[in-house]
Amino acid sequence: MRILRKTLDSIYLAGGIIAACFMVGILVLIVLQMLARWTGQVFPGATDYAGYCMAGASFFAFAYALNRGAHVRVSLLLVALGRYRWWAELWCFGIGAVISTWVAWYAVRGTYWSWKLKEISQGLDATPIWIPQLSMAAGTILLALAFWDHLLRLIVTGDHGIRADLVDQSHAE
Repeated sequence: MRILRKTLDSIYLAGGIIAACFMVGILVLIVLQMLARWTGQVFPGATDYAGYCMAGASFFAFAYALNRGAHVRVSLLLVALGRYRWWAELWCFGIGAVISTWVAWYAVRGTYWSWKLKEISQGLDATPIWIPQLSMAAGTILLALAFWDHLLRLIVTGDHGIRADLVDQSHAE
Protein backbone atom coordinates (compact mmCIF):
# COMPACT_ATOMS: atom_id res chain seq x y z
CA MET A 1 0.00 0.00 0.00
CA ARG A 2 2.87 2.39 0.73
CA ILE A 3 4.24 1.92 -2.78
CA LEU A 4 0.82 2.71 -4.26
CA ARG A 5 0.44 5.77 -2.01
CA LYS A 6 3.91 7.06 -2.98
CA THR A 7 3.20 6.40 -6.66
CA LEU A 8 -0.10 8.29 -6.58
CA ASP A 9 1.40 11.19 -4.64
CA SER A 10 4.27 11.29 -7.16
CA ILE A 11 1.78 11.41 -10.04
CA TYR A 12 -0.04 14.33 -8.41
CA LEU A 13 3.28 16.08 -7.79
CA ALA A 14 4.25 15.53 -11.43
CA GLY A 15 0.96 17.19 -12.42
CA GLY A 16 1.85 20.16 -10.22
CA ILE A 17 5.33 20.38 -11.76
CA ILE A 18 3.87 20.26 -15.27
CA ALA A 19 1.43 23.01 -14.27
CA ALA A 20 4.35 25.11 -13.03
CA CYS A 21 6.15 24.56 -16.35
CA PHE A 22 3.07 25.80 -18.19
CA MET A 23 3.11 28.90 -15.96
CA VAL A 24 6.75 29.50 -16.89
CA GLY A 25 5.69 29.02 -20.51
CA ILE A 26 3.15 31.82 -20.11
CA LEU A 27 5.88 34.09 -18.74
CA VAL A 28 8.23 33.24 -21.61
CA LEU A 29 5.50 33.88 -24.18
CA ILE A 30 4.64 37.24 -22.64
CA VAL A 31 8.29 38.30 -22.59
CA LEU A 32 8.79 37.17 -26.20
CA GLN A 33 5.68 39.05 -27.26
CA MET A 34 6.94 42.19 -25.51
CA LEU A 35 10.33 41.86 -27.21
CA ALA A 36 8.64 41.37 -30.57
CA ARG A 37 6.59 44.54 -30.10
CA TRP A 38 9.61 46.57 -29.00
CA THR A 39 11.57 45.50 -32.07
CA GLY A 40 8.65 46.06 -34.43
CA GLN A 41 8.20 42.37 -35.13
CA VAL A 42 5.02 40.36 -35.03
CA PHE A 43 4.61 37.19 -32.98
CA PRO A 44 1.50 35.62 -34.51
CA GLY A 45 -0.46 33.40 -32.17
CA ALA A 46 1.33 34.41 -28.97
CA THR A 47 -1.91 35.10 -27.14
CA ASP A 48 -3.34 31.79 -28.35
CA TYR A 49 -0.28 29.91 -27.09
CA ALA A 50 -0.48 31.73 -23.77
CA GLY A 51 -4.11 30.63 -23.53
CA TYR A 52 -3.13 27.04 -24.24
CA CYS A 53 -0.50 27.26 -21.50
CA MET A 54 -3.07 28.72 -19.10
CA ALA A 55 -5.41 25.81 -19.77
CA GLY A 56 -2.55 23.34 -19.30
CA ALA A 57 -1.50 25.00 -16.04
CA SER A 58 -5.05 24.93 -14.72
CA PHE A 59 -5.93 21.37 -15.61
CA PHE A 60 -2.64 19.82 -14.54
CA ALA A 61 -2.80 21.65 -11.20
CA PHE A 62 -6.26 20.35 -10.25
CA ALA A 63 -5.18 16.94 -8.91
CA TYR A 64 -2.13 18.36 -7.14
CA ALA A 65 -4.27 21.04 -5.50
CA LEU A 66 -6.89 18.50 -4.41
CA ASN A 67 -4.23 16.23 -2.94
CA ARG A 68 -2.69 19.16 -1.02
CA GLY A 69 -6.02 20.50 0.22
CA ALA A 70 -5.77 23.71 -1.77
CA HIS A 71 -9.27 23.48 -3.26
CA VAL A 72 -12.01 25.41 -1.54
CA ARG A 73 -13.80 23.04 0.79
CA VAL A 74 -16.63 23.66 3.17
CA SER A 75 -14.60 22.75 6.22
CA LEU A 76 -16.69 24.76 8.64
CA LEU A 77 -19.78 22.86 7.58
CA LEU A 78 -17.95 19.54 7.72
CA VAL A 79 -16.68 20.25 11.24
CA ALA A 80 -20.18 21.33 12.31
CA LEU A 81 -21.62 18.00 11.12
CA GLY A 82 -19.79 16.19 13.91
CA ARG A 83 -20.43 12.46 13.73
CA TYR A 84 -22.08 12.81 10.30
CA ARG A 85 -18.95 14.35 8.78
CA TRP A 86 -17.76 11.04 7.32
CA TRP A 87 -21.04 10.64 5.43
CA ALA A 88 -20.84 14.19 4.06
CA GLU A 89 -17.25 13.65 2.93
CA LEU A 90 -18.24 10.33 1.38
CA TRP A 91 -21.02 12.06 -0.54
CA CYS A 92 -18.73 14.94 -1.63
CA PHE A 93 -15.91 12.68 -2.80
CA GLY A 94 -18.42 10.38 -4.49
CA ILE A 95 -20.02 13.22 -6.42
CA GLY A 96 -16.59 14.67 -7.23
CA ALA A 97 -15.34 11.31 -8.49
CA VAL A 98 -18.37 10.75 -10.72
CA ILE A 99 -18.39 14.28 -12.16
CA SER A 100 -14.63 14.40 -12.74
CA THR A 101 -14.76 11.00 -14.44
CA TRP A 102 -17.59 12.23 -16.66
CA VAL A 103 -15.63 15.39 -17.55
CA ALA A 104 -12.49 13.32 -18.23
CA TRP A 105 -14.44 10.98 -20.51
CA TYR A 106 -15.75 13.88 -22.59
CA ALA A 107 -12.39 15.69 -22.59
CA VAL A 108 -10.71 12.58 -24.01
CA ARG A 109 -13.54 12.07 -26.45
CA GLY A 110 -13.41 15.70 -27.59
CA THR A 111 -9.65 15.52 -28.05
CA TYR A 112 -10.01 12.34 -30.08
CA TRP A 113 -12.62 13.89 -32.37
CA SER A 114 -10.55 17.04 -32.82
CA TRP A 115 -7.65 14.82 -33.91
CA LYS A 116 -9.83 12.68 -36.15
CA LEU A 117 -11.49 15.68 -37.84
CA LYS A 118 -8.14 17.51 -38.13
CA GLU A 119 -9.52 20.63 -36.44
CA ILE A 120 -7.25 23.65 -36.27
CA SER A 121 -7.51 26.70 -34.06
CA GLN A 122 -9.26 29.79 -35.39
CA GLY A 123 -6.39 32.07 -34.40
CA LEU A 124 -3.36 33.11 -36.44
CA ASP A 125 -1.39 30.13 -35.15
CA ALA A 126 -3.51 27.49 -36.97
CA THR A 127 -2.47 24.87 -34.39
CA PRO A 128 -4.12 21.45 -34.56
CA ILE A 129 -6.54 21.93 -31.67
CA TRP A 130 -6.10 18.41 -30.30
CA ILE A 131 -2.57 19.31 -29.17
CA PRO A 132 -3.62 21.88 -26.55
CA GLN A 133 -6.67 19.76 -25.73
CA LEU A 134 -4.33 16.97 -24.59
CA SER A 135 -3.44 18.96 -21.48
CA MET A 136 -7.12 19.31 -20.61
CA ALA A 137 -7.76 15.60 -21.15
CA ALA A 138 -4.70 14.54 -19.14
CA GLY A 139 -5.48 17.00 -16.34
CA THR A 140 -9.07 15.83 -15.98
CA ILE A 141 -7.92 12.20 -15.94
CA LEU A 142 -5.52 13.10 -13.11
CA LEU A 143 -8.30 14.89 -11.25
CA ALA A 144 -10.64 11.90 -11.61
CA LEU A 145 -7.86 9.62 -10.38
CA ALA A 146 -7.31 11.87 -7.36
CA PHE A 147 -11.02 11.93 -6.50
CA TRP A 148 -11.32 8.14 -6.77
CA ASP A 149 -8.12 7.76 -4.76
CA HIS A 150 -9.40 9.90 -1.90
CA LEU A 151 -12.89 8.36 -2.04
CA LEU A 152 -11.53 4.82 -1.77
CA ARG A 153 -9.07 5.92 0.90
CA LEU A 154 -11.97 7.40 2.87
CA ILE A 155 -14.01 4.20 2.54
CA VAL A 156 -11.15 1.84 3.44
CA THR A 157 -9.36 3.81 6.16
CA GLY A 158 -12.06 6.23 7.31
CA ASP A 159 -9.85 9.21 6.41
CA HIS A 160 -9.27 10.84 3.02
CA GLY A 161 -5.77 12.04 3.95
CA ILE A 162 -6.12 15.70 2.97
CA ARG A 163 -4.62 17.85 5.74
CA ALA A 164 -4.13 21.40 4.49
CA ASP A 165 -7.22 23.16 5.81
CA LEU A 166 -6.64 25.15 8.98
CA VAL A 167 -10.07 24.20 10.27
CA ASP A 168 -9.29 20.53 9.73
CA GLN A 169 -5.96 20.84 11.52
CA SER A 170 -7.46 22.54 14.55
CA HIS A 171 -10.24 19.95 14.62
CA ALA A 172 -7.78 17.06 14.44
CA GLU A 173 -5.78 18.27 17.44
